[in-house]
Order: sequence, then structure tokens, then C-alpha cells
Amino acid sequence: MSLNLQIGLLVFLAFLAANLPFANQRLLLLGPARISKPLAWRLAELVLLYFVVGAVGLLIENHSGQISPQGWEFYAITGTMFVTLAFPGFVFRYLMHRKH
Repeated sequence: MSLNLQIGLLVFLAFLAANLPFANQRLLLLGPARISKPLAWRLAELVLLYFVVGAVGLLIENHSGQISPQGWEFYAITGTMFVTLAFPGFVFRYLMHRKH
């Protein structure tokens, strides 16, 4: 698999993982279905999924060659990118007004 395809799949995985907490009502995707999951749970799941996607990215980097050391700037940028990718799910869950 080419490096460009791996990066594209990683970005797609990050997009799916960032929107997943806002798309379902289950706790950590496995727990019981709830009527309404609080925002704090959704944000905790978002942080957990950020680290899961980061681990997948680390595995891809390890498979491609040597792992480069990263500073705090890398994690600040990837964290803000992950939150930005979560924006469509947040808008769908909290900002779209639907008539029941």
C-alpha cells in the first residue's frame, strides 16, 4: 500500500472517529444505549478516540520507517485538527433544530 493511500485512510479514520461520539447514544460504542448521553461523555470519548487514531498513525509511521520524535506543537496541532474534524457531528447533534 502506498504512503499516500495510508495517509488518506488515516485522515478518513480520523474523520469517522471524531464524529462517532456525536453519532450514537452508546457509552464507548459498547455500553448500553442511553436516551441522551451528556456532552461530558461525548468529549471524553472524543479524547479517547484521538489517542486511538494517534496510535494507528504511530503504527503506520513505524511500518513505513523510523518514528520521528514529536514536540508539544505536533500534539497541539493534531488535537485542534481532530476537534475541527468533529465539527459536523457536533453541529448535527446540538445545533440542528429538528421538528419532532
